Amino acid sequence: MPPIFLAIAIIAIILIVVVAGRPAEFVVARSAAISAPPEKVFPHVNDLRQWEAWSPWARLDPNAKNTFEGSPSGTGAAMSWDGNKKIGAGKMTILESKPGEMIRLKLEFIRPFQATNMAEFQFRTEGNQTIVTWTMLGKNPFFFKVFGLFVNCDGMVGRDFEKGLASLKSTAGTA
Repeated sequence: MPPIFLAIAIIAIILIVVVAGRPAEFVVARSAAISAPPEKVFPHVNDLRQWEAWSPWARLDPNAKNTFEGSPSGTGAAMSWDGNKKIGAGKMTILESKPGEMIRLKLEFIRPFQATNMAEFQFRTEGNQTIVTWTMLGKNPFFFKVFGLFVNCDGMVGRDFEKGLASLKSTAGTA
């Protein structure tokens, strides 16, 4: 075997070992303090029709087609989106909603890649503010483990969460 093929084989084995050792799951979380009580902040997240006012992805494609089904808000409410290459296509469904406390959503991404993740919003009172924590978690398949070697996904998604929470803060904090 020529030395170049041996070197390529060794590099490929090292890459596979490194990728296989990466975490099987991921978690991205960001928090923000909003100067409003939970009952004023909660409806902005619990009603998916209100997401357009604060979602960081709504600004990336103002012409995206959004469709709603199920309950207007809370458990069972769902929103599908179909937009440009920056936001892709998918669906989110509220699986659990505890007023003023927590909202859990199922995220089904169709395009640009297929994935199913969970998202959660926690609302906690601290003094005269509400601390909102936005978390997304899911499986880390082989492709995303490789992708994560070259792209800081926590930083990328986390920046979007920070933008969204800042918009939620200005939207809900003035409600």
